[in-house]
Amino acid sequence: MIVTVYQNQVEKALKVLKRQMTKEGLLKELKRRRFYEKPSVKKKRKQKEAKKKRKAALRRMRSHNRL
Repeated sequence: MIVTVYQNQVEKALKVLKRQMTKEGLLKELKRRRFYEKPSVKKKRKQKEAKKKRKAALRRMRSHNRL
């Protein structure tokens, strides 16, 4: 991941870097890996994420069918 700083605009470059990291899910991954996650908690988290993805996909499908 490369972010170029133009005309000493460091704040703007940091903002771009943070946006790219968020888009790729790196910040979420770093936060998650900060502490050990028990296998049972990991399983529950994955199930919750899958449910959230299914719900979003269903919402997208329904809105697409209305058009």
